[in-house]
Amino acid sequence: MSTALIPTNAGAPERFANPLLQIRGVLAQPAVRRSLPMALMIALIGAAALAWMALSTPTQKTLFTGLPDADKAAVTAALDQANIKSHIDDGTGSLTVGEEDFSRARMLLAGQGLPKAAPGGYAILDQLPMGVSRAVEGERLRQARESELAKSIQEIDAVSEARVHLAMPESSVFVRDNAAPSASVILKLQGGRSLSDAQVASIINLVASSVPGMKPEAVTIVDQLGALLSKPGGADGAGAQGDQRLDIQRRVEDKYRAQLVQLLTPLVGAGNFTAEVQADVNLDETQATRESYDKAGTLRAETGNWVGNLKDGGGAPGGIPGALSNTPPPASQLSTPQAANGASGSATPQPVAGGPAPDPAKQSDAFQRAYDLGKEVSVTRNAPGSIKRLSVAVLLRDPDKTRRTAMEITQITDLVKSAVGYDQTRQDNVTVISRKFAGTDAAADAGPAWYDNAWLPIIARNVTAVLIALLVLMLGVRPLSKALMKKRDDAPRPALGGPVGSPAVAGSAPVSLDQLESTRGYDDRIGAVRGFTRDNPTRAALAVRDMIKADAK
Repeated sequence: MSTALIPTNAGAPERFANPLLQIRGVLAQPAVRRSLPMALMIALIGAAALAWMALSTPTQKTLFTGLPDADKAAVTAALDQANIKSHIDDGTGSLTVGEEDFSRARMLLAGQGLPKAAPGGYAILDQLPMGVSRAVEGERLRQARESELAKSIQEIDAVSEARVHLAMPESSVFVRDNAAPSASVILKLQGGRSLSDAQVASIINLVASSVPGMKPEAVTIVDQLGALLSKPGGADGAGAQGDQRLDIQRRVEDKYRAQLVQLLTPLVGAGNFTAEVQADVNLDETQATRESYDKAGTLRAETGNWVGNLKDGGGAPGGIPGALSNTPPPASQLSTPQAANGASGSATPQPVAGGPAPDPAKQSDAFQRAYDLGKEVSVTRNAPGSIKRLSVAVLLRDPDKTRRTAMEITQITDLVKSAVGYDQTRQDNVTVISRKFAGTDAAADAGPAWYDNAWLPIIARNVTAVLIALLVLMLGVRPLSKALMKKRDDAPRPALGGPVGSPAVAGSAPVSLDQLESTRGYDDRIGAVRGFTRDNPTRAALAVRDMIKADAK
């Protein structure tokens, strides 16, 4: 008898080389095939649970980034105490909370003074070690000034955060090499808030006066959107002057608008009218100087001398009696003297008829006289702000189910003209009309739209998660469970030991003892025994009893 040697591992390389065959062979096993629907159902339930967890978790929003570990621990403890769930990202280290808890978390931490980051202000100088260089000490001092200035600027209501950068060059012994310091300020304003020109000027003066040698023109202010708030050239620049002139026009229009509101509110009620004013303001600044002179002039100074006539006899007689000196002098003859060289004056003028007689004792005179013309200087300066033309438009709301009469509109027009100072010579224009307002009442009664509510995203997220879970259960788990139950109910139920002509159970022929013995498969024999026991419990009990007695013998 010859024995053929068959290699047992002939198919091993092919079987191990193709993993699909291995998977197919595993799935073809009866035990795996029976447990496959249950495993698929468990997988679907797990997928539904994962989808619920992913969708039920609220959207995370970054609360802080780059916090030290001590601040992270303090912030996390404060949030846990307030029942606010937080999460720390392992990659970036940022602290996140739910989007609906973001504002409440910020207010809570701000009230507790968290996070407590690195010390600011002049407390930085307390951490200076001994023996630091002069450069490091100067940088720390500059950093302390920047922190203190930022804290001072943050005291303004409209400013949420502020950062200050100081550029302070090294001082030099040469005057021409000394550079003036400068500063840059970055502001983060509150939502919906803005800074007025006066507040911007206050910040500029605050920074400039805090650094020695800094001028207000060297301070630059920028907001979080990159808009330049400080005016180029300072308060004396051309742009600032233009803004000042436009501000005059705006103030004039606001003044008239406030007068109209105060006048019409008691008459028609608040919200039942709107008024607009357009003022054509003369923004030109004029200055005039006038000088006038007096034609006669005014004597300013006079210098000169005069010579007397000794032969006039005006003097008292004197001398030795009986001498010639006591004889009277001869009659004098008047002569016109000549003016001295370079003298601005003239000799004694001839007697004028009707005028005073010349002095007989004065022979000649010479005077220098300086005259000033009368001068009058008048300076007139007209400041900008005079109104050249005024246009006023007032829109009234008609009462419900009625309309205003022409007499009422005329009366209101006269009141508006009186309030704004109507001047026909300036060609002012005042227009008053009454109409129905479009959709204001419905919008006021309706309130905010339903899709603007804060609870809508939370409800939508939860409903979406519930729907996904229900779809997985209805479309995945339920069909699999039905198929599994149907397969179990449709399984064959063989009957053992029944009569030859007995009907078949579950559509199969009755099984005899010879057929039971001829069954080779273990699973088939187990199934046949189970079916026989279920269909014939009495006979199965008798068979078990006989088996026990046989074992006892």
